Amino acid sequence: MRPELLKVAQLPSSAARTAYNSVTKNDLEREIAAKRIWRNADAVCFDVDSTVCQDEAVDELADFLGVGDEVTKCTQRAMNGSMSFREALTQRLNIMRPSFQQLEAYAITHPPLLTPGIRELVAELHRRHIDVYLVSGGFRRLILPVARLLNIPKENVFANEILFDNMGNYAGFDKSELTSDSGSKMVGKAGVCGLLKRRMGYENLVMVGDGATDMEASPPADIFIGFAGNQCRESVKRGAPWLVYDFDTLRGQLL
Repeated sequence: MRPELLKVAQLPSSAARTAYNSVTKNDLEREIAAKRIWRNADAVCFDVDSTVCQDEAVDELADFLGVGDEVTKCTQRAMNGSMSFREALTQRLNIMRPSFQQLEAYAITHPPLLTPGIRELVAELHRRHIDVYLVSGGFRRLILPVARLLNIPKENVFANEILFDNMGNYAGFDKSELTSDSGSKMVGKAGVCGLLKRRMGYENLVMVGDGATDMEASPPADIFIGFAGNQCRESVKRGAPWLVYDFDTLRGQLL
């Protein structure tokens, strides 16, 4: 009988090993650079839904209004790239059509669900006299309570404003808000970060968030830090120079 031959896995070629080592080195260098900017930050912009807060307020509001499934389908189409953020925002609000009274009722009965560690992190940033902003594609009425809990001035909140007529019926949203669109450096979270750098002269502005629109903010933000404590999105996992899973990691870098 012929002896059994052992099958030995082929070792990676020299070129493959070099390429792998190069990628690993580049990733490490990007993370080191991100940590350096974070430690020297003079301003930090936080996304809100699935970052500062554990949930997605738009989806929760849709459930409250009884149209959760329809809005979720619309959100999925937007995430698949079949429509712009502005189109998705328009469609979702047209489905929900929240009245002033409904929005107030939701805000009163659904207090913010803060992500563990965010209070301590923001307090440490404030202690260091680092300016903190909330930048969200969500609704200002639902984000102002978050800002109050974190002692962030309302002037430091950038979010979408829902409009109502004299009877309190839904009448659209303010399209002049930078956060009502995305897709270029002039609007969305990139637009907000650019505005803040021009207006305030920040040299190390950091954007922290869980989504692709947060990642689009850098540049002009000097660095983007991916947050995967509530949602770990593959595009952010691949693209973020530094990915963290809790806010204690960020706070620890400052101590």
